[in-house]
Amino acid sequence: MIQFSYGVDAISTAAKKVVEMAGSEKIWIFKGEMGAGKTTLIKALAEEFHIQDQISSPTFGIVNEYQNDSGDEFYHFDFYRLDDPTESLDIGIEEYFYSQNYCWLEWAEKIAEFLPDQYFLVSIEILSATERKITLQHIQDVS
Repeated sequence: MIQFSYGVDAISTAAKKVVEMAGSEKIWIFKGEMGAGKTTLIKALAEEFHIQDQISSPTFGIVNEYQNDSGDEFYHFDFYRLDDPTESLDIGIEEYFYSQNYCWLEWAEKIAEFLPDQYFLVSIEILSATERKITLQHIQDVS
């Protein structure tokens, strides 16, 4: 587990650290309260991966698809408005997970029973209006 704090004006530096720590993991779960900066961090990560698409929260559409200049595909999910976890199966969440493409999930706790056993957890905590703390963990459930 790695923890560090950053000022919101230094989010690109934080994004670089997150990418470095994630290694080859393709499924990233972003955890934090409303307004913690999950989508803002994802926008900074998109810049790190050279994604040219407009990055926005897929709150109403559940998933946004992006591509970078190398042709890599990225899927950005937001399950905040999901009432029933099985709705994630209707959009083919398992196929996304096993696609070998990047999957960035916000509010993943809403679909906890469908999450893969292995993922990269990015927890964001609000320290002040201008400072955040990130905790990074590689999760592997071997039960």
